[in-house]
Amino acid sequence: MKNKGLDTTFLHYGIRKDDIALIEKLCEKHQLDFDWVKDSLMKEFHEKKISNEDIDDKTVIKIIDKALQKIK
Repeated sequence: MKNKGLDTTFLHYGIRKDDIALIEKLCEKHQLDFDWVKDSLMKEFHEKKISNEDIDDKTVIKIIDKALQKIK
């Protein structure tokens, strides 16, 4: 029987555990630091989503650019 409790990953990032697992595999495949992707990209994306901000392609690009600036 599957645990029906709260999915803490979903609560923090708005993304279900199965999807997080897929993102982690993609990070490994493309040699990206999963923790960086999770903390720098997904967290900000989720914050905008719960604030009902419009999330279009330009917004996603800005989120990625902002995260990349942190590692320069």
